[in-house]
Amino acid sequence: MANVTRMELFSGVHLTAVHTKKFKSSLIGVELLTPIRAETASANALVPMVLRRGTKRCPDMESLSTALDDLYGGWIEPAVRKKGETQCIGFTGSFLDDAYTMDGSQILEPAAMLFGELLLHPAQAGEGFVPAYVEGERGNLIDRIRAQINEKRQYALNRVTAEMCSGEPFGVDKLGSEAQAAALDGRALWDRYQALLSQAAIEIYFCGSAAPERVKKAFLSALEGLPKTEARFQPSPCTQKAASVPPKLVEEALDVTQGKLTMGLRTDGITVQDPEYPALALCTAVFGGTTTSKLFLNVRERLSLCYYASAQLEKLKGVMLVSSGVEFDKVEEAKAEILAQLEHCKRGQIEDWELEGARRSLVSTLYTTLDSQSRLEDYWLAQIVAGLAETPEALAARIEGVTKEQVIAAAQRLSLDTVYFLKGKED
Repeated sequence: MANVTRMELFSGVHLTAVHTKKFKSSLIGVELLTPIRAETASANALVPMVLRRGTKRCPDMESLSTALDDLYGGWIEPAVRKKGETQCIGFTGSFLDDAYTMDGSQILEPAAMLFGELLLHPAQAGEGFVPAYVEGERGNLIDRIRAQINEKRQYALNRVTAEMCSGEPFGVDKLGSEAQAAALDGRALWDRYQALLSQAAIEIYFCGSAAPERVKKAFLSALEGLPKTEARFQPSPCTQKAASVPPKLVEEALDVTQGKLTMGLRTDGITVQDPEYPALALCTAVFGGTTTSKLFLNVRERLSLCYYASAQLEKLKGVMLVSSGVEFDKVEEAKAEILAQLEHCKRGQIEDWELEGARRSLVSTLYTTLDSQSRLEDYWLAQIVAGLAETPEALAARIEGVTKEQVIAAAQRLSLDTVYFLKGKED
């Protein structure tokens, strides 16, 4: 079993170290946490992409690649995520664990120093970033924003979130907007970078065989040049609103052959921080989170109203999203049946095998997280943003104890807020 240690390096700078000998590689994450806002989201997302282009010591991708090759072929990539109403930007990387080097050499310390170089000592031209790097990565960011429309299922989820949470920070996309990205120049990006270094909360994550104190020492050295400030961001609970009455209805027409019916529901404020969360998580699984769920077995399989139908929980925000692919002429029938299955959950029409199948699926997923370094890192980042220290095993134990009555109570607190339908263009 892994031991998880959390400690402060500087004010507002923390390390979460997962000490385990389970893996042959070590995973490292360095994340800057900042409020997600429409006016800064694109700039924040662009910063790690530009930083990854080079450092003062390794001023281009080729020399950076050589430095990584010298560390037994490790890798470091920029990362941009949204956890609740917090934007998390930075780097994740993987390196051969020290226990497996052929000559007993240590990789942790030089790997930590490389992370420190990427964050604190970027390749520069004068008093700012290299203009070609800014221009190139800005173009890549715009391409990524534009490309979101290509994956229609995820696009529909993004759109219902934006409509449902319009005016709330959660409604802002993690990459920002094309207009904001296009307006960025080198000076503005450098200023944003400097603000992040002094204002963002900084979270270091390590998973590997090295002792936590050694990891702490390595990053204290690597991040020595960080601005020392008492005013770093502290994540807070997400804003909560009551569901729209009546529910908001949004339609959009694109060149698609299959409709995308997506619904956003409010959880009446239940988030991962609340005692009712395990019951809500199990309720989501019963309703639409597994292949034994009501949406899958009834709406998709028995009635053939959808090509797919599932539900997922935005656990830090208190939002449930229902996603389905439908024929254009079946949208109203599919919508009615999806809501009917939710009503079944609210009325307690849940068979024992449905409840236990959902429970086993959730618990299994949590234990599977322990076998993946990347999933563990993502789990702990969410926990940190939420201010929680509960392990996957402890959460699994709480889910084991959830009763049918608690699932029903959680279901009864769900309210439909927004319905988004992506339809085909008229001929």
